[in-house]
Amino acid sequence: MVSKRRLSKSEDREDTTKAREKQLSKKTKKSQSPDKVEDNDSVFVRLLKISGIFLKTGESQNQLAVDQIVFQKKLFQTLRKHPSYPKIIEEFVNGLESYIEDQDNFRNCLLSCERLQEEDASLGTSYSKSLIKLLLGIDILQPAIIKTLFEKLPEFFFENVNSDGISMPRLIISQLKWLDEIVDSKDLTTRIMQLISIAPVDLQHDIITSLPEILGDSQHAEVGEELSDLLVEKTLLTVPILDVLSSLRLGPELLCKVRQLVMSKLSSVRLDDLPVIIKFILHSITATNALEVISELRDKLDVQHCILPSLFLAPQIKLKSKGPASFLSQESSGQNCVVLLFDVIKSAVRYEKTISEAWIKAIENIASVSAHKTFDLAMLIIIYSTNTQTKKHIERVLRNKIRLGCIREDLLQSTFYIHYLVLKDACPSILSLAQSLFHSQDQSVISFGSLLYKYTFKFFDTYYQQEVVAALVTHICSGRDAEVDTALDGLLELIAVNPSAMRLNAVFVKGILDYLDSMSPEQIRKLFYILSTLAFGKHQEASSHIQDDMHLVIRKQLSSTIFKYKLIGIIGAVTMVGIMAADSESSELTQGRADLSSEQCTQVTSLLQLVHSCSEQSPQASALYYDEFANLIQGGKLAPKALEWVGQTIFDDFQDAFVVDFCAVPEGDFPFPVKALYGLEEYSDGDGIVINLLPLLFSQDLAKDGAQKTSQESGQKFVSPMCLAPYFRLLRLCVERQHNGNLEEIDGLLDCPVFLTDLEPGVRLESLSAEERSFMCSLLFLTLNWFREVVSAFCQQTSPEMKGKVLTRLKHIVELQEVLEKYLAVTPNYVPPLANFDLETLDVTPCGAPAVSAQLRKKGKKGGKKQQKVDDSKISCDTLPKEDNSEFDPAPSDKSQLDKESSGMEGKMSVSLQNYHTFFRELDIEVFSILHCGLVTKSILDTELHTEATEVVQLGPPELLFLLEDLSQKLENMLVPVAKRVPFFKNKGSRKTGFSRLHQRPAREIAHRVVQLLTPMCNHLENIHNYFQCLATENCSVADAPALKVREYHIMSSCYQRLLQIFHGLFAWSGFSELENHSLLYWALEILANRLKQGERDQSLEELLSQSFSYVQNFHQSIPGFQCALYLIRLLMVLAEKSRTPSQNREKIASLAKQFLCRAWPPGEREKSSVFNDQLHALLCIYLEHVDSTLKAIEEIAGVGVPELINSPKDASSSTFPTLTRHTFVIFFRVMMAELEKTVKGIEAGTAADSQQIHEEKLVYWNMAVRDFSILINLVKVFDSHAVLHACLKYGRLFVEAFLKQCMPLLDFSFKKHREDVLSLLEAFQLNTRLLHHVCGHSKIHQDTGLTSHVPLLKKSLELLVCRVKAMLVLNNCREAFWLGNLKNRDLQGEEILSQTSQESPADESEAEESSQVSQSRAAEGGDEDEGDEASDGEKAQESNESDDSSD
Repeated sequence: MVSKRRLSKSEDREDTTKAREKQLSKKTKKSQSPDKVEDNDSVFVRLLKISGIFLKTGESQNQLAVDQIVFQKKLFQTLRKHPSYPKIIEEFVNGLESYIEDQDNFRNCLLSCERLQEEDASLGTSYSKSLIKLLLGIDILQPAIIKTLFEKLPEFFFENVNSDGISMPRLIISQLKWLDEIVDSKDLTTRIMQLISIAPVDLQHDIITSLPEILGDSQHAEVGEELSDLLVEKTLLTVPILDVLSSLRLGPELLCKVRQLVMSKLSSVRLDDLPVIIKFILHSITATNALEVISELRDKLDVQHCILPSLFLAPQIKLKSKGPASFLSQESSGQNCVVLLFDVIKSAVRYEKTISEAWIKAIENIASVSAHKTFDLAMLIIIYSTNTQTKKHIERVLRNKIRLGCIREDLLQSTFYIHYLVLKDACPSILSLAQSLFHSQDQSVISFGSLLYKYTFKFFDTYYQQEVVAALVTHICSGRDAEVDTALDGLLELIAVNPSAMRLNAVFVKGILDYLDSMSPEQIRKLFYILSTLAFGKHQEASSHIQDDMHLVIRKQLSSTIFKYKLIGIIGAVTMVGIMAADSESSELTQGRADLSSEQCTQVTSLLQLVHSCSEQSPQASALYYDEFANLIQGGKLAPKALEWVGQTIFDDFQDAFVVDFCAVPEGDFPFPVKALYGLEEYSDGDGIVINLLPLLFSQDLAKDGAQKTSQESGQKFVSPMCLAPYFRLLRLCVERQHNGNLEEIDGLLDCPVFLTDLEPGVRLESLSAEERSFMCSLLFLTLNWFREVVSAFCQQTSPEMKGKVLTRLKHIVELQEVLEKYLAVTPNYVPPLANFDLETLDVTPCGAPAVSAQLRKKGKKGGKKQQKVDDSKISCDTLPKEDNSEFDPAPSDKSQLDKESSGMEGKMSVSLQNYHTFFRELDIEVFSILHCGLVTKSILDTELHTEATEVVQLGPPELLFLLEDLSQKLENMLVPVAKRVPFFKNKGSRKTGFSRLHQRPAREIAHRVVQLLTPMCNHLENIHNYFQCLATENCSVADAPALKVREYHIMSSCYQRLLQIFHGLFAWSGFSELENHSLLYWALEILANRLKQGERDQSLEELLSQSFSYVQNFHQSIPGFQCALYLIRLLMVLAEKSRTPSQNREKIASLAKQFLCRAWPPGEREKSSVFNDQLHALLCIYLEHVDSTLKAIEEIAGVGVPELINSPKDASSSTFPTLTRHTFVIFFRVMMAELEKTVKGIEAGTAADSQQIHEEKLVYWNMAVRDFSILINLVKVFDSHAVLHACLKYGRLFVEAFLKQCMPLLDFSFKKHREDVLSLLEAFQLNTRLLHHVCGHSKIHQDTGLTSHVPLLKKSLELLVCRVKAMLVLNNCREAFWLGNLKNRDLQGEEILSQTSQESPADESEAEESSQVSQSRAAEGGDEDEGDEASDGEKAQESNESDDSSD
């Protein structure tokens, strides 16, 4: 084996010192025997005595009687003054050779001498050199001594180490180290290299590592060459050679050669050798090649494959000491080598700024997601911890990588597993980095910061676990919603990772109870869930202090007179009950705990009774209590004992509060006649039941007028109809849980009627008072919410009768929504009764505030009475993206054109129920199982329960649209991130409002539910496709169709759009990129692929993607609207991006996008709307980004489509591109200019080393780009609106800058060989830049600040262009061909701007140079704008410039 390397200059000294100490110890042991002085009378011995050294025999040290320098001086003078000089030197050396024939004598000469006079030691060095070393310090003796040593050395090649531990070869080599002067360094170098070639491997190792200490600087280059050759021949010497090369002063060429050689072997070296190899590579880096070397190093260095697989689990699994010792030592050695490797890298990045910056840049330049390694992430953390100056840069790189999805949780987890020991030292920096990421505005970045906390807690010791919990608590108390949500989720994950460790830090979490005021309901649920888990989980005896504090806080909140705090108490109490009474079989956190004891059951029931008693006086508080309790039961976490108690109390209370007999006649002075409506069964005997809705609502209105006090005094219990839907939900979930999903016990509530009044407004709508209309609106809202809860309850029942009744209720919902829209249109100041009872909608007092539609708000109607501080965002269109309200008004607000025209003023004030979605009860995700329903045959029974008749019920288009709208909203809210940036200020109109049940489920479950619905949705999609195909074959015009057909067309179009939107939302879900969701993606794609080819199994993911792409693509022919077309394209893009070869489908997407651009869509005013403009902008960008040649596509649109538009009538469009009209021209122009600039920016500048063919291809490409630019720029003469000119100035400057950076270097070395091509290119570009000057003049003369802000930067770019053209001509020895002329300011039509002509300065003179455009007007404000003309040649250029004043 190779012996240990020497990395320090003092090692040779240590060798001789240790040997001397051993000799001294032996001498002490033998102090009884007298020292024997060498009595040989040879010249050698005699001269040494004269000079001051007495040679000893045996194991005694030679004695030095004088100082070392004095000895060398005496001996040198004695030899020089000797009569037989220089022959005396030969005799002296021969005497030495004879003397050292004896091995003991030779060893004594190699060991340090003994000082006779200790008092003299203070005068000089305390370290005495050996005799040989002293003789080597004399110039006239050195060559002969060196020759003798090298002749003597081979005798000891294969000799074992002596019993005293002295290695003679090492001792001999150590004599040559650190000599004051080398007489013949070349000879010494030659001898050493010869010795290396014949020596054993272990001695080769020692000799090589000693080279820097032996040789002078002048020999470094020669030795470096020799060692580089030796490196190729003997790989065993790689480590010592590289270690030495790092210490030698070598030329950059040699270092580069050796580095490339080492790089080629990097993947095959042993882990033990890596530290030295990496040290050499980093040592050889210079500022010019740092990025290149680091990039190659990170590509070839894979530390993960060098570590034993068992080490990945080392932090988690403690290896037992019973295992084989050799295996454990091997693992320990591997860990040590990895730590040593990172120590080398740490040292390099700490002290070499160039290396740290290059390493960060190399990681930043990685494009592919799969190319990122655990080593990269570990390096970013290490550099972050060692170099404070790079922290901001690393944070920026990490944020960008996280946003792009390059660094994910699996990579972070692997990094912690593999580099556990390395990251342990950087733990404080990891916490600092996580804290910085938490302050980001991007949710994905914040989530990654939470993962850093999670794995720090998981892998490191108790101290850092405490730091992690404290940091998360700090984030929770920050008040920023994004931080609070992510930090709470982080604490939940920590409980799952290590519950016992979290209990030790529970005191930190308990402190969050002081910050409940600023937390949302969902956050409060999470917090109480965390605290309850810590308090009532396993070993709850140790957490009694948390239990006490939670009980105190909850009781205090429940007893508060402030409504907000009461709601906090309700949420906390129900959440705590869920943990206290958790079912031990279903709850992972309570597994191992005994079943609910009688004492615990008593605690649970008493707490629930307390909540009930504290909330029964407030309808909103009661409703929230019912909803929270229902969510708890729906989660299946309640123990059977607790569930049994709840079920006994709920059933009777619901009947007493809301259900009356069918035969009972409501008593009271009601404003409208009370009727039992919407019953699904005939009650001939009068033994049926009715929901007592209208009388309860009327009683509530009376209570508002002051009658509540009298009712309370009389002991009557007040029941609000607002609690009807929440209470029923709690009831049906209890029954469902107790009877395993069977709801026969309460099925009468599905078909029972409701006490209402005639709801159709008819002609009496305008005659109703404001109070009566508000009463009717409230009645409709409550009825709708009742029906919505009924549908949610019975949607999963399997009997045909139940299914038919559910579908009928769905039709009732659609019908009532249309009626409600009519009432809302004439009731502007109406605020609906609340349906979602969390804090975000109950942030204020519960009684009325104006919530008017968008159109009415514009009129400034604020409403009288007490105004709620309800945020507009709760009832405005922030709940849906603006594109959803575009092409077709989605049902149930769909109305035919005929209805809208006949509605008069009412039509102008129509509202969309989408703005009121927060006032409707949320549908459960299970409701969408109705989409599976086809035709349902429902039996109609007679009085004796015999089948009297059968009725066929099916899901109609309006009901389908209702379901699809709700599902698309849920997907958009749950799976699709609406905004990447988190707002700084807390937004009370949270996008989660109205979706609280949805957000209590994980995104994976929602995606799984939607995948289950793919088959029925594909059926509906194909049916709608066939519907529009039939319309196309009949050539039906929608405008000529009757009103019913128009309504059906619009509903079917909206269904089409919603289906494509749902498909896109599902497949665009970022969760599919996670490994655990790959099977779900495979299943979804398999469903789509089977619609095309059934029966094929075990297909690869690529095959499924290809078939799914083809399946979706087949729908393009039946697309009815532009927004549907955009969703179809986006869906195809999402499918293409999931393929490993997305470029294969680019051409298909581009072709399809062009077809949609070239299709004549149904006319309407929507093409003037901002929504349609945004959609057109998006589709045009997709087309130009995916087409093979962007330049040709731009030329086709600008050169063919636009001239057709110019020559067409005013309201017509281009025949080739019907979407191109005078209203949409600005969209086309802006997109074409932006894509043109992006395209040329991507062209590489090229170098002189490129081939001739590449130069020619790039010249052709730039000619095409300039031609497109010319076509687009000249269009501003025809279309001179502000938006067009703004795009011209903005993207014109960017194009000029790209021309400067990308094209001018190409022209530099293409001018001589392609002179005419270059000149024609510049001449064409000259005309474009001149027109840009005209646009600048136009902007100034019209004093348009929106345009003039772009002028200075554009002028600067044009001036730089002139200077650059001149530099190009000078470079090619053609300076005389450049001259400059004055150009006058002109407007877009080429007319001279006279107001500036009068201020011309006679000092502005043209110079005899040739050029293109330049501005010389910097000296005179308001003077002439001087333009030059770009390089042309000879007379042609002069004529061009002379005509400047008269042309254009």
